[in-house]
Amino acid sequence: MNEPLGVLGTPHLGFLALVIIGGLAGWIAGKITGERHWLFTNILIGVAGSWLGSQLADVLGIAVRGSLGHFVAALAGSILIIFGWQRLHPKPGQGNFL
Repeated sequence: MNEPLGVLGTPHLGFLALVIIGGLAGWIAGKITGERHWLFTNILIGVAGSWLGSQLADVLGIAVRGSLGHFVAALAGSILIIFGWQRLHPKPGQGNFL
């Protein structure tokens, strides 16, 4: 019973699940924010967003449970990362927003 759970209850697929959920969260976050990225960039944004979203949920006292909860946290964190990047690095001709 001390065995970690992975995708669909299959043990030892935690890293693969992180890559899949991260890639999907990064891709959807890019669609929401209007940014286009390569697959590897989407995965990196999603994985970093997963960590950021989970940390934020912890600080706010929100329990992140199950695959859907982790996906929502990853998506929220990914959107924050992209918005932060857009704020720090505006595209030429757009100027600063916010």
